[in-house]
Amino acid sequence: MKHQDMNRDWIATARTLSQALPYLQRYAGATVVIKLGGHAMGSDEAMESFASDVVLMRQVGVNPVVVHGGGPMINDMLTRLDIQSEFVNGKRVTDDATMNVVEMVLSGVVNKRIVQAINRAGGRAVGLSGKDANLMICDQTDPQLGLVGTPAQMDPSILNTLFEKAMIPVIAPLGAGRNGETFNINGDTAAGAIAGALKADRLLLLTDVSGVKNANGEVVTDLTADQIRALTQEGVIAGGMIPKTETALDAIASGVRAVVILDGRAPNACLLELFTNHGAGSIIRPR
Repeated sequence: MKHQDMNRDWIATARTLSQALPYLQRYAGATVVIKLGGHAMGSDEAMESFASDVVLMRQVGVNPVVVHGGGPMINDMLTRLDIQSEFVNGKRVTDDATMNVVEMVLSGVVNKRIVQAINRAGGRAVGLSGKDANLMICDQTDPQLGLVGTPAQMDPSILNTLFEKAMIPVIAPLGAGRNGETFNINGDTAAGAIAGALKADRLLLLTDVSGVKNANGEVVTDLTADQIRALTQEGVIAGGMIPKTETALDAIASGVRAVVILDGRAPNACLLELFTNHGAGSIIRPR
């Protein structure tokens, strides 16, 4: 009979699992929308880790929804196909030729890569776009930008059907127009709209920064919607953080319980946020 001594790592692991119990109970049956982008999509190792986290969430009773971006992959394909882009105020104009590439990359290459990673980790993922089952009906955001859309009408019934079958939706940020168009949607905007339509318990926005910072450059772990507005007005929240905090405010106004902006580069970031007492990143609540 082989004898093994208990070591500190095993004891620490057991203690962590025990401490997670209240959070596992808290999120059982909850809907969590995750916007995947940045570093977590940049390597096979990061993708594998993310997929395992999502499968674990589903295993303990959470209903995860993954909404992904894919800007760098789109840029790479446009370059390879020698499709020239026009820009208005620093934003790409999405014409018909560009839209074909966007849909091919997002709904094809990127979406299926995530689906396969989750399935390899033991989950049951289903790839969709906002066009499926009229999940997202869009209006044109700005005629100057071409086929860029803003979600105007949401029907999340297809997602609820997948939840009933213990499946994990993976959604490309594309939407249908009212006249048969296909619209490209900002990934954060799409995730916020889906979270709002589901009245999700949490919207997790994975980024390449550690969270929302104050004037001293320190990450603020707990914020209200009013504090976000004040920091934005003061110029503390600026640049690329503004669209994310605007998405957070819109999602909260639509009924999402809280939004977390967190560093997707950190291992197991989603699990740390949901199932530990210290969380990860910056949580934004209504009040």
